[in-house]
Amino acid sequence: MTKMKRKTKQLDELLEIKKTTCYMCACRCGIRVHLRNGEIRYIDGNPEHPLNQGVICAKGASGIMKQYSPARLTVPLKRKESSERGKAEFEPIGWEEVFEILANRLGHLRATDPKKFALFTGRDQMQALTGLFAKQFGTPNYAAHGGFCSVNMAAGMIYTLGGSFWEFGGPDLDKAKLFIMIGTAEDHHSNPMKIALSKFKRSGGRFIAINPIRTGYAAIADEWIAIKPGTDGALFMAILYLLFKHDAYDHQFVARYSNAAGLVNLDPDSPQCGLLVASDSKDPLTPHLWWDPETNQAVTDHKAGVLPALEGEYQLEDGTPVAPVLELLRRQVTDCTPEWAADITGIESSAIIRLAREMIALFKEQRISMPIHWTDSWGVHHQQVEGTPVAFHAMRGLAAHSNGFQTIRALSVLMTMLGTIDCPGGFRHKAPYPQMTPPYAKPPNSSESIRINSPLSMGH
Repeated sequence: MTKMKRKTKQLDELLEIKKTTCYMCACRCGIRVHLRNGEIRYIDGNPEHPLNQGVICAKGASGIMKQYSPARLTVPLKRKESSERGKAEFEPIGWEEVFEILANRLGHLRATDPKKFALFTGRDQMQALTGLFAKQFGTPNYAAHGGFCSVNMAAGMIYTLGGSFWEFGGPDLDKAKLFIMIGTAEDHHSNPMKIALSKFKRSGGRFIAINPIRTGYAAIADEWIAIKPGTDGALFMAILYLLFKHDAYDHQFVARYSNAAGLVNLDPDSPQCGLLVASDSKDPLTPHLWWDPETNQAVTDHKAGVLPALEGEYQLEDGTPVAPVLELLRRQVTDCTPEWAADITGIESSAIIRLAREMIALFKEQRISMPIHWTDSWGVHHQQVEGTPVAFHAMRGLAAHSNGFQTIRALSVLMTMLGTIDCPGGFRHKAPYPQMTPPYAKPPNSSESIRINSPLSMGH
């Protein structure tokens, strides 16, 4: 063996590649970690991984610094006894001393009042473990990075649709014709979104970015719509107003696959005012009453071939005034005109009208139909799946405001009205989502059992 070959063989023995998952954001891209003599040399994308297909972003490549950053803590630190709080003067201590300090302090709290212990962790991706520890300790006061990043997004959509953007699902850009991205930074969905956007634009899809500044994804959008931060909810309400005005919403979808037809108690003297009227059925699919326009009475189930009423106001046999959820939504947006939203959002009313018209045109003229057999929750077998090819994606730009939760709910209702959920070209859940909408807290003056959905949840 030549000297060169011996050196090459020795070098190969020192080189090693480990395949794993990137934890620099929540995308979970596949990566290859290259080591030499046991030390990380660099990180690149794993071309065999189905999510990112070898693509890696700057954040993922810099994951090497999690191991070698000079600022990385490698030993426990304790504030010097001679130092005041805030001066950042620490000294290293051993693990035995750490455990002794924690055992004494936590032991006292657990023996007296565990709720006095609050636990917060950063973006260490270990929330499941830290949450388990907090629960076992007996405190509800624990949180992590997600509480500041996107918990409104997740909570708002889960309570409304049963699943949220990002980890729970995402836009089907393979079939969409219009893609609207709202309040999304470059690390939200990151590599998978970049790959999908590239294919989407090359195939002729139209990309609209709604964001206060034109940066990142918005820089490559076909149209950028500038909006005042925190006012996205007004934009969604105005679009809903236009959908009602032009009767341009998916009646079939909202009637069959949401609680839009559920009857709400409107009696101001009733402790159940504002809540869905519960049915006597033990079937979890029929927790509340609908109004049958053919028999002109409240019913517990959808009759084959008959859609429940979505508009109007009615009376139950006991005289209780009721109205469908969708009727209350229509009343709620009656004054949410494009002109009203323009004053709030900074977007011209003409631009709001044009944006709504694009959605309406796709809903009325370019619906997608695919020959896929499926059975819905009512047991009805369908020969094909249909959907409106309008896809949305939103993240922290909507969530990071005091109105974030309700803003996300407004977007979710808009998606429901267009019938663009779990359909080709729309928002697609990932297993095991969608999940049953969690029950909400009953009002303090109510002795009734907790209802499954809130009046305007429009959930699956």
